Amino acid sequence: MDVDVDVDVIVIGGSAAGLAAALQLGRVRRRVVVVDAGEPRNAPAEHLHGYLGHDGAAPAELLAAGRAEVARYGVELIGDRVLDLTGDAATGFTVTMASGLTRTARRILLATGLTDVLPAIDGLAERWGRQVIHCPYCHGWEVQDQRIVVIDTTGLGTHQALLFRQLSDRVRLVVHSGPGPDATQRAQLAAFDVEVIDGPVLAVGGGEPGHEPTLTMTLAGGASLEADAVVIAPRLQPNVAMAASLGVAVADDPSGIGSAVVTDAMGATSVAGVYAAGNVTQPMHQLLHAAAHGSQVAAAISFDLLHADLAARLHAAAAT
Repeated sequence: MDVDVDVDVIVIGGSAAGLAAALQLGRVRRRVVVVDAGEPRNAPAEHLHGYLGHDGAAPAELLAAGRAEVARYGVELIGDRVLDLTGDAATGFTVTMASGLTRTARRILLATGLTDVLPAIDGLAERWGRQVIHCPYCHGWEVQDQRIVVIDTTGLGTHQALLFRQLSDRVRLVVHSGPGPDATQRAQLAAFDVEVIDGPVLAVGGGEPGHEPTLTMTLAGGASLEADAVVIAPRLQPNVAMAASLGVAVADDPSGIGSAVVTDAMGATSVAGVYAAGNVTQPMHQLLHAAAHGSQVAAAISFDLLHADLAARLHAAAAT
């Protein structure tokens, strides 16, 4: 059955996964629209790391290059926010945007990423992506040999402290909430000379650009700690609100610090015709992994569309 729609695929989200997918689909001459609200997860960071060939680049530079590349293949880029997503694979999907614009497509790719939900500690959010960090692979080199304090709010503090201990011999762990490290974990931390301090942390101050770079943490009871960098583990929340009406399945990620859209090995969600790629499906993906995943899922969408086109032609031929 023919479906009367604007394009083959609407990609919701225009960061690494979404643009990589659009590039692959554009190169096989599929009609593609990318809708992006312009709020990339890594916007607070000055540089991106671990992305081969782009290490140290500003995040905005990578996105600008990606948009220019996909545009060369006829991909349409729309700066807007998706408010609603309706329809199905048989009749087509309709995407409604904040501006009032609507577009229709045969397939949908969710590449909306995730939101880092930070602990409710005063001063933490204002320093996120600069001196408040979470990943040794994304930010570790920049804080090597510095005074690092890991604030444990999720139970992953020991894991993070041991990872950052590879980069500095001045790592401390503050138990802000939760049970803190058990006896085995305390032995591991002690083996690497990581001090464990009871919290909670009331506020994080200092570190203002152009002033004293030292961070100061105020603990309950009035004690304070100084550090050059603070490490936390945010709750990872996938950005899937606009797909809720379709019933796309979401489940807790095995990492224990977030949830994710459920897909099969090729990126297909629980709703036929709707795919997902990048951090919205695998919260622990770094930027490079998200781009690779977007490219992989785009190939699966291409195969899906090809098979649908073939079935329609065979049906039409049989009817004549």
